[in-house]
Amino acid sequence: MTLLSRTLLAAAVLLTPLAAPAPAPVSAAPGCASSVPYVSGEGGYATYRIPAAVTTRRGTVLAFAEGRRDGAGDTGAIDVVLRRSTDGGCTWGPLRVVAAGNGDTRGNPTPVVEPRTGAVVLVTCFNAGSVTEAQIMRGEVAPERGRRVFVQRSLDDGRHFTRPREITREVKPAGWRWYATGPGHAVALTRGPHAPNGATPGRLVVPADHSAAPPAGSTDTGQEAKYYGAHALYSDDGGRTWRLGYVDATYDGTANANESTAAQLPDGRLYLNARDQNGTLPGNRLDAYSGDGGTSLEKPFTVQPTLDDAPVVHGSVLQLPGPSAPLLFSAPSVPTARQAPAVWRSTDGGASFTRAVTLSQRPAAYSDLTQPDRDTVGVLYETGTASAYETIEFRRVPVAGLGRRAG
Repeated sequence: MTLLSRTLLAAAVLLTPLAAPAPAPVSAAPGCASSVPYVSGEGGYATYRIPAAVTTRRGTVLAFAEGRRDGAGDTGAIDVVLRRSTDGGCTWGPLRVVAAGNGDTRGNPTPVVEPRTGAVVLVTCFNAGSVTEAQIMRGEVAPERGRRVFVQRSLDDGRHFTRPREITREVKPAGWRWYATGPGHAVALTRGPHAPNGATPGRLVVPADHSAAPPAGSTDTGQEAKYYGAHALYSDDGGRTWRLGYVDATYDGTANANESTAAQLPDGRLYLNARDQNGTLPGNRLDAYSGDGGTSLEKPFTVQPTLDDAPVVHGSVLQLPGPSAPLLFSAPSVPTARQAPAVWRSTDGGASFTRAVTLSQRPAAYSDLTQPDRDTVGVLYETGTASAYETIEFRRVPVAGLGRRAG
């Protein structure tokens, strides 16, 4: 090779952008107990957080997360990413970006499978990468740079998604500041008047939370936790149009419902469970019910005392199929620390819970539940050795070990 050729080659190498390293292939034996779809520091992201999981009609497990490029913080350059598993969560396909932040923040992935067509509907949130939740709650951010809401669809089992389409005006009233969908999976109603039929695809319900502006004349800034409230948004046409459902708007500091999760019970009611963000009531978990498909609440959120072991953190609920099957809840199980991930069960529709299994004693934080097959529950959760944010693990738990067998 001539000197000129070597010089040109070196220049070409220097001018070529370095590709982000791909995550290491994840493999496990058939019938595996666990796998690790996300490892912080791999794939061009400093940290992976905020897991969300669904199982498609074809049995594919979709594991969504936030890929945080520059660190573990909640704002900045953040993408919504996805890995797919066709063997129940034992091995995972390549990482794909579903919603690119392009320097801004895309996050709070909340997926749901539309039961009639099998389409995967994904609702996410956006804000400018340079602003913080505190600034948004204080009302210091212009609407276009604040929290906005988007929806996407996949018609090919999660291989490809449409571009994010904004639905903020449909679901975010004037005066609200913060807004967060889920995170974690949403709910497709399959029983009752909002179930799929020949005329409609059925109702999709997305649990969410928001913050409100203080009332006129108040000396509060709006950053106080008492201005958090839970709400739901729903669609009756497969995710094409959306409406605002129930709104928890007490704002009195007693029960500050924050990140929320939902499941439809065998009797058709919607069970709702939320993180209590520094409310004055004892305990860290709140719950409520809706008898009309998420349009309104039967009564306000109140403390769920049998989940006092869970700290202030996002949790997940999942109703297993069958009239006598349990309702499950996942979260860390140390009330003062994000540690010891566990799964609880309820055999009375969420009135009370009993811890069924503790997955480990390691640090752990956010989680989401899905059912990859009839005999297995999948827990997608943040965990690590020194920190809860080192990896996102997928643990396969036998249904038989969680209480009464699903029907």
